[in-house]
Amino acid sequence: MKKTGMAKSDAKKLMGKMVAPGAAGFGNADNAAVDRREQRKRDQALGLVPFAVKLNSDMVLQLQTLAKERDADLNEVVAELLAKGLAA
Repeated sequence: MKKTGMAKSDAKKLMGKMVAPGAAGFGNADNAAVDRREQRKRDQALGLVPFAVKLNSDMVLQLQTLAKERDADLNEVVAELLAKGLAA
């Protein structure tokens, strides 16, 4: 069997596992789509807009540590720091 045929066969097996009964636990598919949709509606109601940026891993670690110290959401910490930086 050629390499492409083997890949196609593996893909069919994987798709069969995803459709099979009891596959709700496959990956992180436990109603995550519904939760994301609801969260998006809540964010829109608050006037929040998704804004993706690429940051250095050290900076992300500092942000996550700061959020844990403050017992706050990472989004809140980043928004606060950005507001302070823009005001300065």
